[in-house]
Amino acid sequence: MRFGIVLFTSDRGITPAACAKAAEDAGFFSFYVPEHTHIPVRRAAAHPLTGTSDLSDDRYLRTLDPWVALSTAAAVTSTIRLATAVALPVESDPITLAKTVASLDFLSGGRVTLGAGFGWNTDELADHGIPARLRYTALREYVEAMRALWTEDVAAYDGRFVSFGGSWAYPKPVQEHIPLLVGAGGTERTFAWVAANADGWITTPYETDMADRVRLLTRHWADAGRAGKPYVVALGGRADPERVDQLAALGVDEVVIGVPDRDEDAVLAFIAKMGTRLN
Repeated sequence: MRFGIVLFTSDRGITPAACAKAAEDAGFFSFYVPEHTHIPVRRAAAHPLTGTSDLSDDRYLRTLDPWVALSTAAAVTSTIRLATAVALPVESDPITLAKTVASLDFLSGGRVTLGAGFGWNTDELADHGIPARLRYTALREYVEAMRALWTEDVAAYDGRFVSFGGSWAYPKPVQEHIPLLVGAGGTERTFAWVAANADGWITTPYETDMADRVRLLTRHWADAGRAGKPYVVALGGRADPERVDQLAALGVDEVVIGVPDRDEDAVLAFIAKMGTRLN
């Protein structure tokens, strides 16, 4: 089992660089950060945890840009994976985002994992010109277009949301294939999309019936003719030995632990303590 740390970045508390450095020093495999460009004050979309327009954490309003955050982390680390849980690619220009991700992978020595979401906050997506009903299509096009820019000498793409003619785009990522994990509720639709387009699944922090969810994902994976198995990340929740053993038996590859919303000293102590227990 691999273990990671997720920091709900904001303009208060520990910085991403300090948190990532502590996580690497404590032996953690990965460091994750989230993304929200903004939160519209008036929203029709319900938060997945509260079920209303109320937010479960005021850091949704204060989230740092994930790629800037991970760049600061890359500068002070050398081995830890630099990941998002989750980024919202369709809220950026895809050509610019492809350049940003490729640059981070190049400068970090090939350590980027792209955890992407479809976007529960459909009002936020709408401000970026993405209709809620087409967000799955938009994400597929963004991923396909970015992969073309990452891997082809002369890349081009023609879709509904992304379109550009033959273009050069360097640097290329160090990794031949930047892993794409989808963070979303474990539904038939999510897993069909993962099996067709991604490398694995990041659970929601409030996922239940993990055994059934992993079986469903595995079935979709096999039905799509995919080799091997999907990479599964359990985001949030306890990391006690009993739960870790249960998740490992289900085929979960990585458990990611959220750090408390406290001052830097408290977070550093928490990471050191968890590292001693888990690694």
